[in-house]
Amino acid sequence: MNVHELHPAPGARTKPTRKGLGIGSGLGKTAGRGHKGQKARAGGGVRRGFEGGQMPLQRRLPKRGMGHRFQKVFTPVNVGALGVFEAGSVVTPESLVNARIVRKVRDGIKILGDGELNVALTVRAHAFSQSALQKITAAGGKAEVI
Repeated sequence: MNVHELHPAPGARTKPTRKGLGIGSGLGKTAGRGHKGQKARAGGGVRRGFEGGQMPLQRRLPKRGMGHRFQKVFTPVNVGALGVFEAGSVVTPESLVNARIVRKVRDGIKILGDGELNVALTVRAHAFSQSALQKITAAGGKAEVI
């Protein structure tokens, strides 16, 4: 096979249809545009989302919220949920996922102070609330910020 012998597969390339070339072509007179109206004119048609002058959907619906591009989203975990771990164990984000307390770590884990903790644990997380720190230390454990 040589370069000068290459050609496209049969039916892969078709000639462009030339519109408006007489009634016998099948696309004469109105050239496939129908009769009159905005779509039949040169440059006719409406922009995307235009509803004929009616207030468009994207303007009828209310605007909601504001995206904070650099905001860190912490996954909250309450102190009461840490009671499933054995005394003296080290609680990390990976161990929380393995214990199915948390599904997704996102930007980090924040330990919150809801519930009671009766076991001494070493908790490693990205953030702690004041009440969570007090409850962990009161139970004889340690809180370490990652």
